[in-house]
Amino acid sequence: MEVILLEDVKSLGKKGDIVKVNDGYARNLILPKKLGVEANKKNLNDLKLKNKHEEKMAKEALEAAEALAEEVSHKEVTVTLKTGEGGRTFGSVSSKEIAAAAKEQIQMELDKKKMQLPEGSLKTLGVHEVAIKFHPKVTGTLKVKVVGE
Repeated sequence: MEVILLEDVKSLGKKGDIVKVNDGYARNLILPKKLGVEANKKNLNDLKLKNKHEEKMAKEALEAAEALAEEVSHKEVTVTLKTGEGGRTFGSVSSKEIAAAAKEQIQMELDKKKMQLPEGSLKTLGVHEVAIKFHPKVTGTLKVKVVGE
């Protein structure tokens, strides 16, 4: 019997795979536990439509991430850092502060967890480029200007 898996099954395959199993295994384990459904015409058509929809949604998410990365690359955020004599800095600028400044200055919600700061934080004055992962395939850069107080 051919079965379409609805969930990952350790010894058989991943979700969405069409696998051939013994009739008893399908009747007694796969179907009752809702791990899969019989691969008939209706279910195969549903799987095909679902896969097309998922591909379309993934493509739209990728395009949206690329557009957001392009928009962010033209923006600049200014963050202040306390300084002492001779331009020596006290403390550092974290991704949380950059996200708050972006929300306030350019009205964009950026996830602090997706920012990739060099050495974990910015400790020097000047303009820095911070990489932000918008999608597994899309990374944008935001210019962060660190000025002394």
